[in-house]
Amino acid sequence: MRMNRRHFVSGALGGGTVAGLAAWFPAWAQPVSTGIVASLPTVSGNDITLRIARQTMRVDGKVSRAIGINGTVPAPLVRLKEGQTAKLTVVNDLDEDSSIHWHGLILPFQMDGVPGVSFPGIKPRSTFVYEFPVVQSGTYWYHSHSGLQEQIGHYGPIVIDPAGADPVAHDREHVIVLSDHSRISPEEIFRKLKVNPGHFNMQRQTLGGLLAGKDQPLKDRVEWGAMRMDPTDVADVNGSTYTFLVNGYGPRDNWTALFTPGERVRLRIINASAMSIFNVRIPGLRMTVVQSDGLNVVPVEIDEFQIGVAETYDVIVTPTDDRAYTFVAEVNDRSGMARATLAPRAGMAAEVPPLRKRPLATMTDMGMGAMAGGAAGDAACTPEHAAMGHCTPAADAGAADHSAHGAAAGGAMNHSMRDFSVAPQVKRDPSVQSISPMPINRMGEPGQGLEDVGHKVLTYHDLKSLDRNPDVRAPERSLDIHLTGNMERFMWSFDGVKMSDHHEPIPFLEGERVRVNLINDSMMVHPIHLHGHFFELVTGKGDHSPRKHTVIVQPGGIATFDFTADALGDWAFHCHLLYHMHAGMMRVVSVRPRGDAA
Repeated sequence: MRMNRRHFVSGALGGGTVAGLAAWFPAWAQPVSTGIVASLPTVSGNDITLRIARQTMRVDGKVSRAIGINGTVPAPLVRLKEGQTAKLTVVNDLDEDSSIHWHGLILPFQMDGVPGVSFPGIKPRSTFVYEFPVVQSGTYWYHSHSGLQEQIGHYGPIVIDPAGADPVAHDREHVIVLSDHSRISPEEIFRKLKVNPGHFNMQRQTLGGLLAGKDQPLKDRVEWGAMRMDPTDVADVNGSTYTFLVNGYGPRDNWTALFTPGERVRLRIINASAMSIFNVRIPGLRMTVVQSDGLNVVPVEIDEFQIGVAETYDVIVTPTDDRAYTFVAEVNDRSGMARATLAPRAGMAAEVPPLRKRPLATMTDMGMGAMAGGAAGDAACTPEHAAMGHCTPAADAGAADHSAHGAAAGGAMNHSMRDFSVAPQVKRDPSVQSISPMPINRMGEPGQGLEDVGHKVLTYHDLKSLDRNPDVRAPERSLDIHLTGNMERFMWSFDGVKMSDHHEPIPFLEGERVRVNLINDSMMVHPIHLHGHFFELVTGKGDHSPRKHTVIVQPGGIATFDFTADALGDWAFHCHLLYHMHAGMMRVVSVRPRGDAA
């Protein structure tokens, strides 16, 4: 069946005769009669109790098993105040260990909530008390760091109000928690990925499409096949099994945020999903980004932004018309979307745009950026990265000698993808399928599939800290960390080392300033999170560099940040794609006092 979804949705909303065909369409495109206007349950104060327990949840009318907190999914909004001391008593009513990690919060490492790293975990039918001073403000979130509990509902938002005046003026706010939900257990999802990493990829190219050359020339597809890689591998788990949620509600539920025309509405957007990168837009309404990962940035007006797992963005919208708008969070492989409505009154809905054409991985995504002729990549090559040999500036691209990297005449994709000489620190391990021959800095790019959408898409280069950075010293040393994987066997690691290998922690001395280059040797996106710290992205913003706790490293790309090791203790460092972390892409960062011989 082929129909124009746009016409279907608008017709169905208007009571058209095609409404009876609704069951044939995906949930995000199905008509709704009334919207759900429901604020997230909120807990606040100096003494908060959170109870973790099994429950069920209903998504688009279907019941699933879940783990919730205080009986809700997402967990309650924890609202704190900068300057207070938070005491959070967590009761584990499960028959298994659990935990809560306070994502993005600066606190003593013993309160960070990572079992086996910073504390033992919370045993079944027992209680643990988290207590720490609240030293920041902004939008954050919390989630389990035990097993795969995060996938089935163990996550919730945090809002910390500033001690003084908020520099972000707004008349109304809404917290929007994005997540992904499957009725398949997370353990079964992981098992399927291990047996066949492409199990959930229902977007592979067909023979007819290849012969017609619709998406990719047959010659290129043969070369991809020779490398045992698939250009449609953009997301490991996607809309074939996931329903994408807004505040725990599916697309058919139509969660609705109310506004009065002319108001400045603040949307606090949190990506609390397990595996989904979202592209967020509100057709007909521009957004002004005012905060990233909880910290204020110089306002920047955009039409769309990509939000990695565990990132947060605060945006201001000012709808002036007395009409509804659709909030669209389309997953990066275009296999589905989370959908909600902004409206002046309950029961309204706006046109839902169709899913856009799926993106395909390119040579740049394979780590061959300079050879791919990608102007975006070369233009993003800063002098300091060029000096380190990580990329080639645009001006020198034509004269670059790629012979050392095995480039064939014409730039074909038949050069070595396992040249360990360009990454000597990477362990030769079955988890390392490839080494990017020529990775490039991609922080100035909007993300896969967003290059030619015809409107302004946020990039990391657009972000500039509102306040001067607390540490503006030059780095004392540089550290390369390779993001490594074997997509055929669903194995993931840092530098070829998995968390289960029990290697020594990555060492830092208290107070030292380090430049970290994250080099993605895989063709998958990796949102990388460092616990207990913020870092400054190296994007040419000087002493107002954007500070974040999570950064997307694009396929075949490099993301660079400067990091001050100012928090003693052992801290988790990992990819925030849950199944990547579970498969090994996690290490421990250890910050030790200077002069500590141990």
